[in-house]
Amino acid sequence: MQQEIESFIMYLAVERGLSASYQNSVRQSLDSLSGWCAEKAYPLNDLGTEELASFVQLRKADGLASSSLRVLVVHLKIFFRYLASKSILVHDPAEPLIAPKVESLLPDTLSFEAVANLLESIDTSKKLGKRDKAILELFYASGLRLSEICQLRLESYDQEEGMVRVTGKGNKTRVVPVGVAAQKSIELYLVAERSELVTPKTSSHVFISVRGGGLSTDRIRSIVKQRAAAAGIQTKMYPHLLRHSFATHLLENGADLRVIQEMLGHADISTTQIYTHVEQKRLKGIHQQFHPRG
Repeated sequence: MQQEIESFIMYLAVERGLSASYQNSVRQSLDSLSGWCAEKAYPLNDLGTEELASFVQLRKADGLASSSLRVLVVHLKIFFRYLASKSILVHDPAEPLIAPKVESLLPDTLSFEAVANLLESIDTSKKLGKRDKAILELFYASGLRLSEICQLRLESYDQEEGMVRVTGKGNKTRVVPVGVAAQKSIELYLVAERSELVTPKTSSHVFISVRGGGLSTDRIRSIVKQRAAAAGIQTKMYPHLLRHSFATHLLENGADLRVIQEMLGHADISTTQIYTHVEQKRLKGIHQQFHPRG
């Protein structure tokens, strides 16, 4: 099975152009299946729907959350569909598997006041203050993913138009507005601070470290947490919270859901619809306020 897994991962990378993180996620699922099959002495050709269902049930008994089980089932389905399409297997044993339903959890968000407090609390006169404020401003202004902030290059930032070009999931490129406040912070950082961090080996990454290298995802997570703690924000802070807040505040102020979908880089509108709870909450508040029996 391991040889087929390697071929499939290569297919995802080369033919489908899917990200390294997605490939790793699929590999983890399939390696887990491969290990289980080795323990049970199940050859690939003997795997049927019942065996795969038993494997999924075992992972559930191990404590895997329903959301993770759903991902696991999806990975099994695309793997065995691939094997059947290549005639490696006569039929697709994963096709009848049913992915468990996942409870729809509303994303955490910060209030506008909390975001404003976070951004205004950063002292740009202190070392790395300009860089850190520019990072947080851009997170909130453009709703970028953590990986997109890390990978952002100088040539992808259009200063005159106030736009950034980013490559997101599935290697899909989109152009997103930056906004006046974030643009000012980025310009201040580029002129007054980044130039001092540059070394002969510095690449064109927009956000760089004190050693002149690009910032890692872990370092940016740490920056966001440290700045939130310094601002006195009690909410558990992580970069994606600013992305959620970006989408939520746009919707609260009347932005069209399709426009938000495009800016977030969601392939499917159903992914963006999680934010419609904001509109439902607003309508409920209006009803309670103005209806005679609200």
